Amino acid sequence: MLPHTRFSRRVEPMLIRVGHWISWLWVALLAIIVANVTLRYVFGEGRIEFEEIQWHLYASGFLLGLSYAYQADTHIRVDVLHERFSPALKAWIELYGIVLFLLPFIALVLIYSLPFVWQSFQFSEVSQAPGGLPMRWLIKAMLPLGFFLLLLATLSRLSRVWAQLFQDSPTVEPDAAESHDGR
Repeated sequence: MLPHTRFSRRVEPMLIRVGHWISWLWVALLAIIVANVTLRYVFGEGRIEFEEIQWHLYASGFLLGLSYAYQADTHIRVDVLHERFSPALKAWIELYGIVLFLLPFIALVLIYSLPFVWQSFQFSEVSQAPGGLPMRWLIKAMLPLGFFLLLLATLSRLSRVWAQLFQDSPTVEPDAAESHDGR
């Protein structure tokens, strides 16, 4: 139960909307998998485009969903230990984890992924598979986009942890029943 800040109140609703929108990618992925399996095993015709779009949808859903999972606090942690810690110790661990590990990792991914995408765009990279998808840079662009959203979620979380630890009298109160679905 971390207090909200002005920044978190602006960023988190947007991340929730993105997360809800991205959840529809999983439905599309399922439909494409069923269509591909049906084409392959019922009609004996495989489509490389369907194979590749499956990979693209899965990668996009995962990368763009990271920010929602972090914002909603549903990411993986060692719950056996975490649940036994005091709120202050949890906040300190979160602060150090964000500053020492998560922010530097996000920075590295962003720094190195932007030239990766730009190069793909400049060369008009396409799939090497016959009949594969064009514009390979689009799927590669999901990497910096996903990590930019994760950066926003991380900065929002950092602002909330900072408020928990260092504000004497928080200007905003924690939600009584914090809802992660945006309602």
